Amino acid sequence: MDKIDRKILAALQADGRLSVTELAERIGLSLSPCHRRVRALEQSGVIRGYRADIEPSALGLDFSAIVFVTLREGNRQAVEAFEAAVMEIPQVVEAQRLFGEPDYLLHVITSDLPAFQQLYDERLSALPSVQRLTSTLVMKRVVQDRPFPL
Repeated sequence: MDKIDRKILAALQADGRLSVTELAERIGLSLSPCHRRVRALEQSGVIRGYRADIEPSALGLDFSAIVFVTLREGNRQAVEAFEAAVMEIPQVVEAQRLFGEPDYLLHVITSDLPAFQQLYDERLSALPSVQRLTSTLVMKRVVQDRPFPL
């Protein structure tokens, strides 16, 4: 990855809807080489995809919580079962496996506190191998989806 690839990535992070023509103009590259570079970045997996950045509250998703999960056991089977089950819960918008304790951090988004409580009681507490769940409510999003420093 060179300086031009980084310029391409920075421009696409700022505006993923840029046409290749607009992108080429912004970074000072002709159309064909710019297109080739973008395709190479996509094919190599550096660019994973493109999507709309949606405001959750516009969809009635006004409640956000961080849930820390500690598993009873950390063997491969337990981890795989837990992760597969988490993937099936659409309200979990981000899940990270951590070193040490707790084992996982889940970012959960719902419409309100009663919806979160129902999700917590019915789905999260029933996840495989869960020993303990600890939740904290998100008061305010300060930094979110910040572009990567290039």
